[in-house]
Amino acid sequence: MGIPRLLLTPGEPAGIGPDLAVRIAQHAHGAEIVAVADPDLLRERAHALGLALTLESVDYSAAPRVQAAGTLAIDPVAMPATAQAGVLDARNADYVLATLDRAVDQCQAGVAAALVTGPVHKAVINQAGHRFSGHTGYLAARCDSQPPVMMLTTDDASLRVCLATVHMPLSEVPGAIRFDELGQCIDTIHQQLIARFGLDRPRILVAGLNPHAGEAGYLGREEIDTIAPAIEAARERGIDAIGPLPADTLFTPDRLADADAVLAMYHDQGLPVIKHLGFSRTVNVSLGLPIVRTSVDHGTALALAGTEHVNTGSLEAALKIAADMAQAEHGA
Repeated sequence: MGIPRLLLTPGEPAGIGPDLAVRIAQHAHGAEIVAVADPDLLRERAHALGLALTLESVDYSAAPRVQAAGTLAIDPVAMPATAQAGVLDARNADYVLATLDRAVDQCQAGVAAALVTGPVHKAVINQAGHRFSGHTGYLAARCDSQPPVMMLTTDDASLRVCLATVHMPLSEVPGAIRFDELGQCIDTIHQQLIARFGLDRPRILVAGLNPHAGEAGYLGREEIDTIAPAIEAARERGIDAIGPLPADTLFTPDRLADADAVLAMYHDQGLPVIKHLGFSRTVNVSLGLPIVRTSVDHGTALALAGTEHVNTGSLEAALKIAADMAQAEHGA
């Protein structure tokens, strides 16, 4: 596909998202990175950080160009209120959503290869009157797509961890693990590993819910009643799914040696492992959306906004994974 064009939404303007956009512009990239943002916000943050920044209006009708050091392409979206680093302002919540809407429109129009999102602040968006549970649900609704699967991976894709359930109380997890939904989740992972990661026959390791994967029913029946039947049905569809496996031994090197992804049953079963492996280079990937979308795997870090203590590692990894996924999808 040649040079990919990656859209970057910096997210919450009071957080470190604008800092990240300014900082990644300081060195050259092999992709064209387009910030969908308020140009005055980026200029002000660059000035506060003492960094040079030249913004160039994006031309979606032209072929993407590699990013030169010190420059950043911009698709301008006006912000209603001036942002102060570290200070939330609900007046800018609509702006945050407008940047996402603009980026989705351009990706769906085919003029951009992928969307990379910076951190948003869910509470302030809800305070502004929007029901917002996070990027993933918002983008799924905006794209009118099936529920996506959250996957976290590292910049080298040495480990990919997917989640059957995401942000819910632990007490609600058992009831949320159902045969049909789990089967759809496995299908999505299988299809996306082929389409966007270039794997011919991906192997998916599926964790059990209970300790020791239920110990043959003595520690819970979810594995017997739901998880194992869903895995067997997936195997009958030609998917190389293995499990249910005890989570405490699933992440050992021997188990992972021939695995392409792990499906964990709940948030804190799988994510502590991958974040321990490499927190500053971990990437959030939405599997199953009609567009390629990756994200940093950290929050707005309001206390760090406008300071020298911002790490761009997760954003750099998100840009790399987005470019790799887009190129795999287009057969590059």
